[in-house]
Amino acid sequence: MSGEPRLVYVYAVVAPAPGLGGRLAGVRGVADAPVALLPEAATTGPAFLVSEVPVADWGEEALRHRFEDLGWLEDTARAHHRVVEDLAEHVNVLPLRLATLYQDRDRALEALSRRRDAFAARLALLAHHTEYGVKVYVAPEAEQDGAPAPPAGAPAPSNPGRAYLQARRAQRHAREDRYRQAREVADRIAAAAARHATQAVRHPVQTGPLARGDDGENGASGATGENVLNDAYLVPDDRTDAFLAAMEEAGRDLPGIRVDVTGPWAPYSFAAPPPDDRGTPS
Repeated sequence: MSGEPRLVYVYAVVAPAPGLGGRLAGVRGVADAPVALLPEAATTGPAFLVSEVPVADWGEEALRHRFEDLGWLEDTARAHHRVVEDLAEHVNVLPLRLATLYQDRDRALEALSRRRDAFAARLALLAHHTEYGVKVYVAPEAEQDGAPAPPAGAPAPSNPGRAYLQARRAQRHAREDRYRQAREVADRIAAAAARHATQAVRHPVQTGPLARGDDGENGASGATGENVLNDAYLVPDDRTDAFLAAMEEAGRDLPGIRVDVTGPWAPYSFAAPPPDDRGTPS
């Protein structure tokens, strides 16, 4: 088993910090592999967080099949994320994409050395900042059977067909109002973010099950609705309270709109590595 060819899996770049190696004791990542620093005695510059994984399971051919296995993909993403989040509590972390792999430690060290200055600059930019997600949802229309009900106290319609069309028109106007409110909330969020966040990224809106906003303990309510805004913000740690208060205020008094804030997160949305530093097992 020990002689099996292995690849180096890289989770993130980290800034040097006292006792960092000791914090990795017992930390396990993808495939339940132990996590270590590369180089092991990193004290003066960026280092990789790595595990060693078998070529048989993580080589290029194997990954082509495994990325079609949603169960494996979810487990791997969770393990990757767990390593990044565990270390982000203690040290400045630059997360790398899922399945960043190098043939061996020498290749990984070469990549780290080649991009050391770029990684150091990015880590400095992200220091003392945290990522938060902000999503805006338009509330769904109330489910009704048959024709929409007339307003309370309204006389019985003499022409049911006309009444139905009028009710449908009212529904359409209500829907247009909700989208107008969503635009208003988006403007409020942008104005608040300009005061409190240093960077922003606009992600594609979520659809299907992802659009429910079911992020549990990280802040989203899990209610249904149409996701119409999906932003990420990089917030200085000393502005966090003001930023969160501003996001809460952004959706106030607009009952057709829900604003969900998720986080804190490691800065995934702001940590793209240099474009030619993507590892490969080939």
